[in-house]
Amino acid sequence: MIERVIVEADGGSRGNPGPAGYGALVKDAATGEVLAERQDTLGITTNNVAEYSGLLAGLEAAAELGASTVDVRMDSKLVVEQMSGRWKIKHPALQPLARQADELVKRFRNVRYEWIPRAQNSHADRLANQAMDAAAAGEPADDPSAAKVVRQDVKASPTGWTGAQGVPTKLLLLRHGQTAMSVDRRYSGRGDVPLTELGQGQAAAAAKRLASMDGLVTDGEAVPIIASPLTRTRQTAQAVADALGGRVETHPGLLETDFGEWEGLTFAEAMDRDPVKHGEWLADTAVPPPGGESFDVVHRRVSKVRDELIAQRGGRTLIVVSHVTPIKTFLRLGLDAGPALLFRLHLDLASLSIVEFYPDGNASVRLVNDSSHLV
Repeated sequence: MIERVIVEADGGSRGNPGPAGYGALVKDAATGEVLAERQDTLGITTNNVAEYSGLLAGLEAAAELGASTVDVRMDSKLVVEQMSGRWKIKHPALQPLARQADELVKRFRNVRYEWIPRAQNSHADRLANQAMDAAAAGEPADDPSAAKVVRQDVKASPTGWTGAQGVPTKLLLLRHGQTAMSVDRRYSGRGDVPLTELGQGQAAAAAKRLASMDGLVTDGEAVPIIASPLTRTRQTAQAVADALGGRVETHPGLLETDFGEWEGLTFAEAMDRDPVKHGEWLADTAVPPPGGESFDVVHRRVSKVRDELIAQRGGRTLIVVSHVTPIKTFLRLGLDAGPALLFRLHLDLASLSIVEFYPDGNASVRLVNDSSHLV
């Protein structure tokens, strides 16, 4: 049983009235972990009916989890103010939905309503838009009048033999091209070095490879391209953006490991300088280099980036241009593998890997260390 949860809900109609759908999720208030997701189409109805439908779905999911305290967060001022008792419910189509919500509220010890900006409701908004896409495509809804709400889990249909369900977030993971530091096989973390001439050619070859792949440009718009803010990754990402006609965003969570005082040293030089510490670092991912960052810290950092990308752009394909350790970490998350993977997996410069994360928690690694475009 979960003591306290957060319900985020949204709904919309394309035409108002028009093809409509809702989305809702329940999160553990203490950890932020997503415990449940709901979405469904509603046939032809209004934005307000869809918003209420999302609220009902979220409250039902919270009740099923056994929550006693619920914080409802929505970007619908109308629903929040009406359910808080500050605004009257005059529209006849909304009154039965509000009564249903009031009945659900009785199942909890306490329910609090809070209005939030749309930008803070992106996860529920994404679920609602997926439902509206289905509604616009003509998939049947149980009740076009939306006086009745039928809940449907996001994990609607399994994908292949893996059992993964829902629309995955696909990450195309591209390592940057060659730098002077990589030529000499030196620890290259936060040092901001540019690509060599060969590295620029590698970036161009990777960009050409991505430009030949289906689905990365739709109606003249390229998928998001997100890179570590260092020069070598931005140069690589820009080559991709030029090939696809897109633009580069940067995210600090995609930075390479901070190697601290070992930055710029070779493996042998770091071992000679700090033999005991270097051995401890190789044996335990919780141990950081002197003045640097442990692999466990990097794992937590990249995990947060993964969760953020899914929350903001779930169900889409994204190109992520980063470094060895962050890319290995994404693959480790996809494989649900232990830290030994960091030392047993090799990634070439400008190599491409692909991992998909599904809304039901499953994942699928589709490609690892492909450098065929460099041949």
